[in-house]
Amino acid sequence: MTNLSSTSDDILAAARPLIVAGGYNGFSYADIAEIVGIRKASIHHHFPSKVDLVRTLVLRYREDARAGFVALERTAKDPGEQLSNYIAYWEKCIADASAPFCICALLASELPALPVEVAKEVRLHFETLSEWLTSAFERGAKSGIFQLQSAPKTEAEAFMAAVHGAMLSARVHGNPKLFGMITASVRARLSS
Repeated sequence: MTNLSSTSDDILAAARPLIVAGGYNGFSYADIAEIVGIRKASIHHHFPSKVDLVRTLVLRYREDARAGFVALERTAKDPGEQLSNYIAYWEKCIADASAPFCICALLASELPALPVEVAKEVRLHFETLSEWLTSAFERGAKSGIFQLQSAPKTEAEAFMAAVHGAMLSARVHGNPKLFGMITASVRARLSS
């Protein structure tokens, strides 16, 4: 059974950079089979359809994000530092490709064309992220760290839009440093 689980993980690991490079329709099971070194039929054994594969990948991505939020809360002393560390995580990933671009940000841009099951998982990812960010802004306002200009939910959505927009701008311009330049104002606002 370990081998089956390992193969599933290998398939998902191969799919992730393909989605980052070309989106939902930018890869096929033949591409994954070549990378993993298995037959397409083996992929269908683990993931009967592309919808199943990408839905599972996004679900795991969301679970990893939740674990990341817990780690941020455990390692950073206050919500301001947590949000700053969240930005720093993406800045490092974009600068040195230590982790792939946010697959949900890329898939979100394809939302109208995605299968319903995949679109649902992408939306759930952003709902999960929004809930965590809202909680951070609420905790920060309550403790006096943040002086909010809007409701915590609105601040959370603006923060999320700024960070993901900075990711897309860096990608569009092929300039990883642009992410840091754009998010510098977000960080400054957090610390004031």
